[in-house]
Amino acid sequence: GNGYIEGKELENFFQELESARKGAGVDSKKDNFGEKMKEFMHKYDKNADGKIEMAELAQILPTEENFLLCFRQHVGSSSEFMEAWRRYDTDRSGYIEANELKGFLSDLLKKANRPYDEPKLQEYTQTILRMFDMNGDGKLGLSEMSR
Repeated sequence: GNGYIEGKELENFFQELESARKGAGVDSKKDNFGEKMKEFMHKYDKNADGKIEMAELAQILPTEENFLLCFRQHVGSSSEFMEAWRRYDTDRSGYIEANELKGFLSDLLKKANRPYDEPKLQEYTQTILRMFDMNGDGKLGLSEMSR
């Protein structure tokens, strides 16, 4: 929840990454987990702080539009976040429901000049809900969205 992958989270992330690579038939020559992780951090931890931050993550796992980085940059400051919140909470319920989130993501993708279609927009909407809807109510409260 602090915006970085570090410590045990980083080890778990790396293990998942290695597992996915093996599952995709991509296997490296090194068998030593520690050596692989050290090489990985040397390559991707650009500021050498021992953590992976959002911009570094976008380089490691370049989604087809680096979507997470685009999302993070759109609502960078707390004032921009609150402005976006008020604009997209159209019914003033205090929550961003799926349809409102979809509008936000559509505008975000347009602003970033990223092509998308309806199924992709739906996929992004569901991804954001899965990532941030901590209580599973299908909408994002202010505290959930601010994460």
